[in-house]
Amino acid sequence: MRIANPASQTLLNETEFMLATLPLDGAQVLELGCGRAEKTRTLAASGRPAHILALEVDQIQHAKNLEQAIPRVRFAAGGAEAIPAANASIDIVLMFKSLHHVPLEVMDQAFDEIARVLKPGGLAWISEPVYAGELNEVFKLFNDEKIVREAAFAALCRALERGPLQLKEQFFFDTRSHFDDFAQFDARMLRVTHTDHQLSPALYAAVQEKFSQFLTPDGATFRNPQRVDLLLRA
Repeated sequence: MRIANPASQTLLNETEFMLATLPLDGAQVLELGCGRAEKTRTLAASGRPAHILALEVDQIQHAKNLEQAIPRVRFAAGGAEAIPAANASIDIVLMFKSLHHVPLEVMDQAFDEIARVLKPGGLAWISEPVYAGELNEVFKLFNDEKIVREAAFAALCRALERGPLQLKEQFFFDTRSHFDDFAQFDARMLRVTHTDHQLSPALYAAVQEKFSQFLTPDGATFRNPQRVDLLLRA
């Protein structure tokens, strides 16, 4: 088990990689922390899963998700520590960059819940950002996630020690983020409903200055290191 692989240089689209890797045909899928449901919509549009249960803890975003009518998708409010699904009812669990947002005191419980709802032989795709890269240099000025990301990885390791979840495979790769300008970064990354960043004018200016270091006439493009831990329910 490794938390990072600095030698990895692979650049890919994670959603496409996930679709190519997981046995989604006819699957009962659970997505934890679906956010704006972008990946939920892509997955549903593939027509492969039989059903997707998409959970979100942010009540504002959840209300927006409920306004969407997506075939074979049910949106529900809830977190990974209390999954509203029956024992052994899920084939595949998906977590895209949401594990480190689970409160530290219930991370172990979240893994127990994932193990509970997965069918024997079921898979969990746990995708987390690696604490590295140029975009992280901007983010850590106002939202330094080093401690929570390390805590999330530690909780994952504890879950594997406890069982019945087992590590099937680890994947390391980069994804790409592009922003036309700082205004777009502000709208997408600072003015989010799930976190109240409350930047002071001085800090806001510092973030804008740091971002501007990566800005070109074509905008700012970042490579973001990622790790996926693919778990198997024994």
